[in-house]
Amino acid sequence: MNELSIRIYTSGDKLPEGLEEKNIFHSKTFFTLVEPSRRQRPYMVTMETQDGTVVAQMLGIVRFRCSWFPPYLYRHCRILGEGVYHPDYEDQSATLFGMMLKKLTTALGRNILYVEVSNLREKMFGYRQFREAGYFPVRWMSIHNSLHSKAPEERLSERMKKRIERSYKLGVETDVVKTEADFKAFSKLLRRYHWLKPKRYIPEDSFFCSLINHEACRLYVTRYHQHIIGCSVVFFSQNQAYLWFSAFRRKSYAFVHPDIITIWHALKDAHRMGYEHMFFLDVGLPFKKNGYRDFILRFGGKPSSTYRWFHISIGWLNRLFSLFYKD
Repeated sequence: MNELSIRIYTSGDKLPEGLEEKNIFHSKTFFTLVEPSRRQRPYMVTMETQDGTVVAQMLGIVRFRCSWFPPYLYRHCRILGEGVYHPDYEDQSATLFGMMLKKLTTALGRNILYVEVSNLREKMFGYRQFREAGYFPVRWMSIHNSLHSKAPEERLSERMKKRIERSYKLGVETDVVKTEADFKAFSKLLRRYHWLKPKRYIPEDSFFCSLINHEACRLYVTRYHQHIIGCSVVFFSQNQAYLWFSAFRRKSYAFVHPDIITIWHALKDAHRMGYEHMFFLDVGLPFKKNGYRDFILRFGGKPSSTYRWFHISIGWLNRLFSLFYKD
């Protein structure tokens, strides 16, 4: 391996030239979307040659989390995927990833509570490197819908089709966020829905506001007689779609199925635009009973077991969890 240097950037003004844009979650674009958002700070880790050529990049987002109820106050870092690598270094991606991960973990130190790495392309990617960096794996569930081999309608049950048809006949519709009123209703619903879900992090409004007209993302709202009853956020990258956030008024408007219509429209829109798959980024732990996972599977998706890797900055606690989650 040629001599490479590892660098960490926390300011968009100082990012190097030549960063790849093909993976939205490790791009300069995503860095600049996150940077002005309150309670989030991006960390771009790069591997560079002596002449400054970037051969690998990985973006971690440090989030400041606080709540009165339930009470908590801490920072954590989230990394979505394994990063991006120059074609000449693709066969060394696991090694380079391990080096960048160690550098970032050391740099963050005890300024954060934990680091979380998720949505890896392969379950066993970087297993040895994670272990060497002091991370432990937690079994997780992943779901994706194939949009290129069959039309989404072909994967639905007759019961689901009838519910969707009935909801549309009653006047339910879904569209992208266009107005300030739409955005306020979107934000209000998203935050209320996740209020008692401490695992779920919802960024500040400024972050979502910057996404409204961005080509790499769409914010959707579902309406029924001018009432916003559902919303979702979908990112697009490398010919794939990623549903990241969603919220619904299931109880108040159960008869028009806002949850089904909101997810269904996101799937249909991604299919219409020619994307190959829809990935659902957070379907939770692989418990036998998982309501959200079972709901998403009703759209004909494929479940698969994967890992999420964690590193806790408190040494004894990290060692304890490493023993408990020894796989």
